[in-house]
Amino acid sequence: MRARRSKDQIIVEILNICEKGENLTNIVYRSSISFASIKAYLAVLMKNDLLIYQDGSPRIYKTTPKGLAMRDRLEGLHKLMEGLKI
Repeated sequence: MRARRSKDQIIVEILNICEKGENLTNIVYRSSISFASIKAYLAVLMKNDLLIYQDGSPRIYKTTPKGLAMRDRLEGLHKLMEGLKI
């Protein structure tokens, strides 16, 4: 069983999954998050210009350059936090 993830860890995972573009179903399966929860995350990420979508069938979600920068900062922060040994 997977350990409980924080919201920022889930955001990093979604941004990674969508780096090259991905549809909703694959995002749900690859992140192991329910459709209802993933839609909330996607809405927040799009509202903050970290993710965009391309209309079509299926709709493709893609991480923006701003999203890639955010992901890199969060990953760096996670590495620093691991070193604290709290």
